[in-house]
Amino acid sequence: MRTFALSTLLASGLLAGAAAAEIGPLVAPAELQELISGAEAPLVLDIRGAAYDQGHIAGAVPAPYERFRGPAGNPGAVPPEDQLEATLRGLGVTLERPVVVVHQGKDDSDFGAAARVYWTLKSSGVSELAILNGGMAAWSAEGLPLETKVTEPTPSDIDITFSDRWLATTDDVAAIVDGDRQARLVDARPASFFEGRQSHAAAARPGTLPGAENVVHNVWFNDPIRVMDAPAARDLRARLGIGTDEEVVAFCNTGHWAATEWFALSELAGVEDAKLYPDSMVGWSQTGREVQNTPGLVQNLLNQLRGN
Repeated sequence: MRTFALSTLLASGLLAGAAAAEIGPLVAPAELQELISGAEAPLVLDIRGAAYDQGHIAGAVPAPYERFRGPAGNPGAVPPEDQLEATLRGLGVTLERPVVVVHQGKDDSDFGAAARVYWTLKSSGVSELAILNGGMAAWSAEGLPLETKVTEPTPSDIDITFSDRWLATTDDVAAIVDGDRQARLVDARPASFFEGRQSHAAAARPGTLPGAENVVHNVWFNDPIRVMDAPAARDLRARLGIGTDEEVVAFCNTGHWAATEWFALSELAGVEDAKLYPDSMVGWSQTGREVQNTPGLVQNLLNQLRGN
């Protein structure tokens, strides 16, 4: 079991932008401004919730993050397919039009929301996707224009079949833990969670998946809000000892930080068989299955009293 921290693994790199021929997986603010000014503008989904009303990118559609999440008891769960399809139709998502996901850009944790929505859209069949690198914080820092007029989406008739190509279920993870399937389990949480000193409020108990290693989600950032570019991510992946031909399953508490891990491995670092375990430790711990690094009763009580 290994823990990799941002201070020891941060790689240098420049802000990533859109590819020359197609959009994604990251787009810089100036590039997005050019795209939305063109004849074939992408659909911009603003997932920030109430902050949308305070100012947003022209033409952006409000698409609160919560609409892509599960219930309070297991927020990492993927919404039922029919519910997700209805959400995408209401937002005007189609399989043909490129989509750009915009988050706040408050910090590296905030990026997980954009990565989770990106993963959901990709798994739903949307192939041209990008995240605004740095979110609205980066957009505003460059002095780019905002508007407050609400954009009403044009509903679509998208028909989705949610793919399991980038998905790991609890049964899949159980097979890995039991040794019946070969894959690498990567815990994207801070070390305090991995070591069992802290846990999510909805988790049945603290700890991590048996056999997992800790690669904290923020190792993939150049600064607190911008994800590194693909060459830097590939270099970091190699230094982490992760092969491009390995099956890697990323998890966290509720599939939020792990979405960043999946995005970096799959979309930037070239790991073709990277998967997200969306239920993560909240879902796993509720099954009663084995959890590693769970402290004893007394130590767990002390940890809670200390707030860690």
